[in-house]
Amino acid sequence: MIVDCAVYRGGARVAGPADFPEALAQARAAGDAFLWIGVHEPTEAEFERVRSGFGLHPLAVEDALTAHQRPKLEVYDDSLFAVLRPVVYDEASGTVTAGELMVFVGDAFVVTVRHGPGAPLAAVRRRLEEEPEVLRHGPAAVLYAVGDAVVDHYIEVAGELQADLEELEADVFAPREADTKSTAARIYGFKRQVLEFRRATNPLTLPMARLAGTGVPFVPEGSRPFFRDVADHLAKANEYVEGLDRLLSDALSAHLAQMGVRQNDDMRKISAWAAMAAVPTMVAGVYGMNFDHMPGKQWVWGYPVVVAVMAGAVSGLYRLFRRRGWL
Repeated sequence: MIVDCAVYRGGARVAGPADFPEALAQARAAGDAFLWIGVHEPTEAEFERVRSGFGLHPLAVEDALTAHQRPKLEVYDDSLFAVLRPVVYDEASGTVTAGELMVFVGDAFVVTVRHGPGAPLAAVRRRLEEEPEVLRHGPAAVLYAVGDAVVDHYIEVAGELQADLEELEADVFAPREADTKSTAARIYGFKRQVLEFRRATNPLTLPMARLAGTGVPFVPEGSRPFFRDVADHLAKANEYVEGLDRLLSDALSAHLAQMGVRQNDDMRKISAWAAMAAVPTMVAGVYGMNFDHMPGKQWVWGYPVVVAVMAGAVSGLYRLFRRRGWL
């Protein structure tokens, strides 16, 4: 359950008691230290010890255990509770999968709870330990670093989606005859992945704006510029997502327009061939009637002349339709 547990003081990791309630008490007594515990997919029984040790709010604990939360920031009397949704893009299957990352920030402690794929916090911890000037800001520094890592990965995923979208656009506008049903299905499938991505990025805008502003407890004033930087990166990620969605809508509209043009071309070709088939059918039908007095019926050259008239009429229609682009 507990992936890592460490005490940080003055921007550096220090040795502390193995029992985290005792380590938390020492961190609070020191004044410039805090405890960071990382937890991965805990059960209710496993997380009970953490909840009681840090006095976490039961509603926040319920959200952390249940998962399936939207990105948000909630303020309680003794802690902050933030939910982020890191995303992972599988290029082979073309699917976007969102995990969940919960962060509790309180007096001299941080608890991170991870569900699903993505957001390997070990890399975030290593990065922070290499930047003591950031780590000195206390528990808020961890919340900043986690948010920064998640949002930066949003931009990377957006770039991968953009590359795949360019390939999809090339297929849509390819001059060759393509499977229209397959192309439409690919566009709709891609649009669903962008929607999943959007559900992770858009709701995070308001929490980051609150953290960058004033009046949020456990976030010192010196930490706010860091959250403003994350908010700027998030705005860039949201612009990418909006751009992808617009491009997909345009690609779908263009594909549907192409399908309409192809259908019109097919109908014109069918109409042209039907018209060319109708002329000889009509003439042959007239001469197939059982009348004694038919023009040219007793003439030796009657049959060749009628056939020549039918061939000439069909040839004339063919040239006419070719000039107009119907064939």
